[in-house]
Amino acid sequence: MSKFGFYPEKSDVSFESHLAGLEEQAKGLLLDLRTFIRSLGDNVIEEIRPHRIAYAKSLNFRTFVDIQPKNDSMIISIRKGRTEPLFTCTLNNASELKAIKEQIAEAYKTIR
Repeated sequence: MSKFGFYPEKSDVSFESHLAGLEEQAKGLLLDLRTFIRSLGDNVIEEIRPHRIAYAKSLNFRTFVDIQPKNDSMIISIRKGRTEPLFTCTLNNASELKAIKEQIAEAYKTIR
């Protein structure tokens, strides 16, 4: 089982496999986001899934960020709590990155 209990431990899906089909700008954005999210705390869990990458603060709260890489962009879903509505946006370029990071950091701080 994976850390979330959905997929087997041994998966053919790696983070690098998500980078393979992306344009250079999207690769840079995804790597920057990954570094930022993992730097939020030692308790951040990264779960590589077939079509997306999910990040959780703990095993109790499934995910607070879900990233679906596309060819030239990323669909990012952010959840600030179990009862809070899901915030979804599309990241197309670096100028949008700061606002997304602020939303992610707020979600990380908000969830328990």
